[in-house]
Amino acid sequence: MALPQDGNIVILTGAGISAESGLDTFRDAGGLWAQHRVEDVATPEAFARNADLVLNFYDSRREGAAAARPNAAHAALARLDREWRGGLLIVTQNVDDLHERAGAERLLHMHGSLALAWCTACDARVPIAQDLIDRPACPACGASGHLRPDVVWFGEMPYEMDRIYAALGIVDLFVSIGTSGAVYPAAGFVQEARTSGAHCLEINLEPSQGTHVFHEARHGQAGQVVPAWVDEVLDMA
Repeated sequence: MALPQDGNIVILTGAGISAESGLDTFRDAGGLWAQHRVEDVATPEAFARNADLVLNFYDSRREGAAAARPNAAHAALARLDREWRGGLLIVTQNVDDLHERAGAERLLHMHGSLALAWCTACDARVPIAQDLIDRPACPACGASGHLRPDVVWFGEMPYEMDRIYAALGIVDLFVSIGTSGAVYPAAGFVQEARTSGAHCLEINLEPSQGTHVFHEARHGQAGQVVPAWVDEVLDMA
């Protein structure tokens, strides 16, 4: 495709890009939702019903994410962030910090971050390194027992949607990497991008539920396909 040298790129990343770093996906066989019922660990109602179960689940995920390392796909997107002179926004559905540790800066977490806790007493979002199951005090207000993971649960509104839709309104190239195409509103971003006249590319291990909506699809390991695609884009610049 022909992409202006100062063109606008929006990249959506999902669990598939972190799978090669050893983190579980959600909907694959053996994934997180095969191990745990969504209703038990990823809703406000679950937290109200059994906070210990929910906190243990996210403490375990935080520990696993901290032990993981960015892979070649994360590194390639960080390189694109450094070298692309046009507009770029990486929107990740992932709550790990592998994009940041690879060096990406033009990034937002639409589903929150395991590195943060939300204090329901003072509404602060604060960095957290210790287990929430221990009911630590909020660093902002000092209240104990009010911290929950700063992660968007089912039934809650994803973060920074205005900023995302503004970027999709002027995008020239939209790329979805490692997503199932099953979770809205993220699954609808490709349609928003098409409405803006963008070329739309899917990069995934296998066809997603929304593959047919994209202009182009490349299937294979993200650690191989994403660096090759980034090379192509930067060679055009």
